[in-house]
Amino acid sequence: MSQPLHPQTLLDSLAQFDTPTICNALELIDPTYRNQGFTTEPLQCIYPNLAPIVGYARTGTMRAVQGPRVSAEEQKEIRINWYKYVDEGPKPSVIVLQDLDGTRAGIGAFWGEVNTHVHRGLGAKGVVTNGSIRDIPMNASNFQLLAGSVMPSHAHVHIVGIGVPVTVAGMAVQPNDLIHADQHGAVVIPLAAAEKINAAVELIAKKEAVIIGAAKASNFSWEILRDAIKESADIH
Repeated sequence: MSQPLHPQTLLDSLAQFDTPTICNALELIDPTYRNQGFTTEPLQCIYPNLAPIVGYARTGTMRAVQGPRVSAEEQKEIRINWYKYVDEGPKPSVIVLQDLDGTRAGIGAFWGEVNTHVHRGLGAKGVVTNGSIRDIPMNASNFQLLAGSVMPSHAHVHIVGIGVPVTVAGMAVQPNDLIHADQHGAVVIPLAAAEKINAAVELIAKKEAVIIGAAKASNFSWEILRDAIKESADIH
């Protein structure tokens, strides 16, 4: 089993923040993150009450509209190689699985009772996919699912690519990217930025506290807001 690329204590601290907070922190660290690196298309969060998840991307592609163009034995080998890839990568992981079926993406669900339990057992915290999921009441507990849709059948679902660059809901992901996800969506945390997140969040909180505190004042007015904005801007 590969070791985490960051201390587990750092990953745990990142999981204390929601994904919008992570996006805010990344913008502060580097303004180029303002319009890249996060999901930009809607996904359904199947278990919105779960805590945010943080893990290293295990990436793959799949199809379900048509069956695989290889023998049953070859397809079984591909599936085993997929599980091997998930198990041998850095942990904890987040699976980022791109459905390649275009406008029919999601016709067959890769994710259900069996695969959620298998992947959780192999160290995954959850999945981000433009494909579909099923078996909502029976899926593994504490395993988050952000998906394009909910469907009843697995159709001809099969893995196509393993450990390849993917784009899911507008978020481009490379294998081993650090992923943060919750009910709002997902974001890639550049590996070099991970250790700067906590300080950035603390600074943002200080700035926001000034404005929120002013807004709660009984005599709140636009003049008080103006002064609070100026004070907030001076916090570094």
